[in-house]
Amino acid sequence: MSIFERYLTLWVALCIVVGVALGHVMPGLFGAVAAAEVAKVNLPVAMLIWLMIVPMLLKIDFGSLGQVREHWRGVGVTLFINWAVKPFSMALLGSFFIGHLFAPWLPSGQIPSYIAGLILLAAAPCTAMVFVWSNLCEGEPHYTLSQVALNDVIMVFLFAPLVGLLLGVASISVPWDTLLLSVLLYIVVPVIIAQLWRKMLLRGGDASFNRVMRMLQPLSLVALLATLVLLFGFQGEQIVRQPGVIAILAVPILVQVYLNAGLAYWLSRRFGVAWCVAAPAALIGASNFFELAVAAAISLFGLDSGAALATVVGVLVEVPVMLSVVRIVKATRGWYEASERRSEATVVETRS
Repeated sequence: MSIFERYLTLWVALCIVVGVALGHVMPGLFGAVAAAEVAKVNLPVAMLIWLMIVPMLLKIDFGSLGQVREHWRGVGVTLFINWAVKPFSMALLGSFFIGHLFAPWLPSGQIPSYIAGLILLAAAPCTAMVFVWSNLCEGEPHYTLSQVALNDVIMVFLFAPLVGLLLGVASISVPWDTLLLSVLLYIVVPVIIAQLWRKMLLRGGDASFNRVMRMLQPLSLVALLATLVLLFGFQGEQIVRQPGVIAILAVPILVQVYLNAGLAYWLSRRFGVAWCVAAPAALIGASNFFELAVAAAISLFGLDSGAALATVVGVLVEVPVMLSVVRIVKATRGWYEASERRSEATVVETRS
């Protein structure tokens, strides 16, 4: 591990400070960059995400995707967390923290809108950024790609009825253009580019392929940090203007991330899922598709609503918190795999 990777948490903290400061000092510049979007999908951020995930997608051999069948338990755990636990747990956490515990410190008229924004955030499982988290924790790339693709398909059918159920409204206007464009930009196009590039590189032999991969690895982390500066820069003025509200809204998001990541990790261990699948399973179960959530909140409640602000807080929390989850699953690998070894030993003794 390079010095740059070893002190990634420090660089993340610095990028947050720099992003907030620049966003406050140069709001016009960041406003112009934020306006460069199509269907609520920011194009500069999309380009940075390409730089992050294409090197990771290069590692995937489509001929080996059939191996994912071996990890069906991991797929099941993540689906259970994403669709049966996360949206409902966030509804409960939002009602407790925002509707009751911190209600005296929040504008009363915005409280239902804040809770709605949190629910929108939790109802959309993460897509592109999951590749970053999975790569950082040495997760199984074929499982990660398959799980992301499966979540995208399910989201098309379940997002609207699930949000409608939890918000208690008859119909939800799904921002289909945002959903479909995000899947196209963050999944389909990068996968095609990566596979074509992979074939070209492998024609030069494994040595050429490995050399390019080593060159690209720092680029992914630099793109991650640049994305962080942009995201915090976009909201620099808002963070400075109402830090208390943002801090309060971050509480249920933080609890939800660690709750769902921990539950997914524990269930994976309980059902004998290999660590290389359990680690990304925990991360996929905890992270959110913030582009879709922000677009849906703006569509349903308006740009200046509490719901829109709550989804934006999810954007701000995403990177630093998910990096902490990466550190936790990596630090507990020995504990997790010790359980796997005990299970294998028990099976051998039983057969003997």
